[in-house]
Amino acid sequence: MKKYYWVVIAIVAGFLSNPVLTKAQDASKEASVKVSGEVATSLELKLADLQQFQQADVTRKDRDGKDHVYSGVVLADILQKAGATMGKDLRGENLTKYILVEASDGYQVIFALAELDKGFTDRTIILASRVDGKPLPDGDGPFRIIVQDEKKPARCIKQVTGIKVLFAK
Repeated sequence: MKKYYWVVIAIVAGFLSNPVLTKAQDASKEASVKVSGEVATSLELKLADLQQFQQADVTRKDRDGKDHVYSGVVLADILQKAGATMGKDLRGENLTKYILVEASDGYQVIFALAELDKGFTDRTIILASRVDGKPLPDGDGPFRIIVQDEKKPARCIKQVTGIKVLFAK
């Protein structure tokens, strides 16, 4: 009986010294989004790196039926920093480029590169890290794509880990 008593004490002591919340918080601080593919410079962006960009807000109605304000970086700004084809160079063959956004659970969505360029659209698409002034919840973040004014939330992908620029050839 004493043997089991010490095992239980050791387990409880282990949980108290390494709480699950601390591990989750540490994981989100180290989380990153990799930008790769048809770009001049591949990037690996952490939360601190995103703070260096101009921040944008997008209000979106979620499945709970309420409007929420998401804050983050306009996706086109991130792609421009990586050297993706944007602006006046987004024509001809370059209009066949798209981005593949990947989540930690394997979920993927696609956007035509032109959907992100201000020369083609007024819609704002951001890589969000905050909602209603707080960090994204664990199930959604630390990074999430938010698409302004899209009727269905299917492309508002959660737990983003990668953004690849590719040719549709």
